[in-house]
Amino acid sequence: MEKCDMKCQILLIGDSGIGKTCMLRRFADDEFDPSYILTIGVDYKARILEISGKSVLTQVWDTAGQERFNTITKNFYHRADAVMLVYDITDVKSFENISKWMYNIDENAKDNIVKMLIGNKCDLKDKRVISRDRGEEMAREYGISFHETSAKSNTNIDAAFDDIIREIIVKKTLTPTEMHNDVIDPTQQKEDYVQNVLKLCCQL
Repeated sequence: MEKCDMKCQILLIGDSGIGKTCMLRRFADDEFDPSYILTIGVDYKARILEISGKSVLTQVWDTAGQERFNTITKNFYHRADAVMLVYDITDVKSFENISKWMYNIDENAKDNIVKMLIGNKCDLKDKRVISRDRGEEMAREYGISFHETSAKSNTNIDAAFDDIIREIIVKKTLTPTEMHNDVIDPTQQKEDYVQNVLKLCCQL
């Protein structure tokens, strides 16, 4: 793996079907697939970025929004440097549920975790039910930054990730040695949550 100045770990949190997986694929692979595939547990991708003069290994974890997977995603909160709380601008319920996801973060994540509110699918202007003003107001109430994005039109995806990484850099600077020792092993993490998924499936 290419040596990096630091690493950061970002969680994508929010209800099912709001486009988190599409955001992840657009960010990591510059791809968009309109077909919806439910994330089982947690998906993972990584990308190396040059931000503020630093080479940053960015690990992004796409978490399942379904309630029965919450026991899995909780294991990832305490390792995360940042969380993107995502809602769909065409789905009122996903916006209202942000408070639930914020509660989960407060209960399980580090105190200094960076948070950003994301209003996704901003290309669907004719179907919008959550105005940009409402999104910005919620972000102000929580004291966090805000972006509207679209994986389909590739709107503000890179900008949102760039901004949240800059916030992480402000809070934490790691040496290459510290970075190497602290990086999550994706293989081991996936083995852990796959076992949890199998246990959950047996209970269904």
